[in-house]
Amino acid sequence: MQKEGHFPDEVFGDILKANKEFSRDFKGSQLTGLASRGLAIVTCMDSRISPLAVVGMQSGDAKILRNAGARVTEDVLRTLVLATYLLGVDRILVMPHTDCRMAQGQEAAIHATIAAQYGVDTRSLDFRTVRDQQAALISDVIRIRAYPLLREGVEVAGAIYNVSTGALEPLDF
Repeated sequence: MQKEGHFPDEVFGDILKANKEFSRDFKGSQLTGLASRGLAIVTCMDSRISPLAVVGMQSGDAKILRNAGARVTEDVLRTLVLATYLLGVDRILVMPHTDCRMAQGQEAAIHATIAAQYGVDTRSLDFRTVRDQQAALISDVIRIRAYPLLREGVEVAGAIYNVSTGALEPLDF
């Protein structure tokens, strides 16, 4: 059990060591909080995705919003409102990916798995699983486009990232 107020050095030692190396040669201090290329990417938390690399960008070029399944939630909308008014974002790419766990199971099955393996009842959460990734992506893009608080003139598009090939598959609808 973790002691309250105590940073668990023994668990995060590798992270702290890597950060010392990273900060030794850090050259990012000239960056601002603005998305210099005007892009926000809504994508999945899957560690196989390096969103900036996928679109040929680097630190400071875009805002990255990540969650399980790359779903457009209330928090994503809140963040996009801030990004479009205050952080230089004028285009948004919603980018789920192939082989996503949130597209491989039904909501009830995921809750049942967690309950069976860990004894935790997660049914109060909506994991937002999808059966049809393309249909979910269309719905999420439409949701952003129709959001009344988003800054006028922001362009929104959707594309599925293929984790096997590295290719983006743009969605026309």
